[in-house]
This record gives sequence, C-alpha cells and structure tokens, in this order.
Amino acid sequence: MTDDALLPLIEDWHRALVVVAHPDDIEFGAAAAVARWTGQGKTVSYCMVTSGEAGIDGLAPEECAAVREAEERASAAIVGVETVEFLGFPDGVVEFGVPLRAAITERIRRHRPDIVITGNFRETWGGRSPNQADHIAVGRAALHASQDAGNRWIYRDQLIDGLQPWSRVRQVWAAGSPQSTHAVDTTDTFDAGVASLTAHRAYIEGLGWEDFDPAEFLEGMSRPTGQRLGVTHAAAFEVFSMGFGE
Repeated sequence: MTDDALLPLIEDWHRALVVVAHPDDIEFGAAAAVARWTGQGKTVSYCMVTSGEAGIDGLAPEECAAVREAEERASAAIVGVETVEFLGFPDGVVEFGVPLRAAITERIRRHRPDIVITGNFRETWGGRSPNQADHIAVGRAALHASQDAGNRWIYRDQLIDGLQPWSRVRQVWAAGSPQSTHAVDTTDTFDAGVASLTAHRAYIEGLGWEDFDPAEFLEGMSRPTGQRLGVTHAAAFEVFSMGFGE
C-alpha cells in the first residue's frame, strides 16, 4: 500500500441508483465497478439527466439523442444493468437548481436505493483543466436530492399513486473525484468495463478520437487507483454520508 492509500467501499447494500449527466459518463471509469456489483447480485439502475444530444458535432441533436440512448442501453446491458432512464434535460446547459433536484428526487423515491452514485462534481479533475458544467450541476443535484427524497414536505406533488418519501440513502459516491477517499477492486471486471465503454462507438468516433483505445484509457486510471488500494485495477470514489453529523 502507498502513503495515499484508499479505503475499500462498503458493499453490504442491495440497490444503487446511478445519476449522471450524459450517456457515457459512467463508462469513462466506473462501469467495471457496476459490473462487480451486479455480479454480486445487487440491483443497479441508471438515470441519465440528458440524452447527450449535443455530444456529436456531425449529428443533429434529434438524431444524436436516439443514437446515444441506444448506445447507453447496450453499454449498460454489458455490465448487468437492465433499467436505463433518461430525464430529458437539455444537454450542455443543465442548470443546478430546484427543477433538477426535484426530478432526481422523484427517481430516488421511485427506485429506493441504498447508495446513489454520481460523477465527479468538483471544479476540476485534479489538475488545471475545468470539469464540464453539466457534470458539476448534476453531481451537486444528486447529492442534495438524496437529502430531499426523505422529506415529505418537499415536492409533495410527487407523492401520488403510492410513491413515498425515501430517507434511506446511506451514502452518495462521486466516481472519479480528485478528492476520492475510497475505491473498489475492479480487477475481475475490468474487461467488462472496457466493453461497456467500447459500446459507445458512434460517440467516440464523433469525437474524432481515431486512435482511442478504451482499454489503454481505462488502465491509465484503474492501475494507479489499484495501486492505492493494493490491487491491480480499481475505481475511486469520493464518499458523502447521509447520516446526520457524520
């Protein structure tokens, strides 16, 4: 182990909800972790705030949305995720605020997860390059929606047809955060994570990354993280506890 060792994530949970801004966000580093958890018999569901319709310069948004939604569903299936939902917020201009918090809160109340997983919502990835605005907005909203979901007096219009508040989100995990303190061993599921990213073929080609190698890219993150956890490959997460005062 190294001086900047990471702690292992808790894994005594049953349901997780992944809330990210775009199709492909979870595949750029954390899909192998999802494959590990579904392989353990856990239920993981995906919620995409946008359909990524502004992500391919050569495709009009309407066409792009259909392509990217299809790629995300195929990508999710590779790592054992059956439920993929899209909230329909506009790609590239997602704003942090009550409408976004409310939409995510409704999904949390519906899926009743033990753990909510989102992406890095810090200002950077640990260097000087800024994070993307949608990532920041969605990650912050997912964190606060995990609090909102248990309060029956917030978004009361959602509590119809049997939908109830959900106050049992134990933790929120932000994948790839530069302030990560925890990680999970993805050595046995690394190849599944690579296949899941590779499934975003149209998106990667649309970026013009002709020589992009998904395995090489993911290894660049998973091996250093694995070293900090004492394994070959790992995915890192910043952990936020939903317990009062923790």
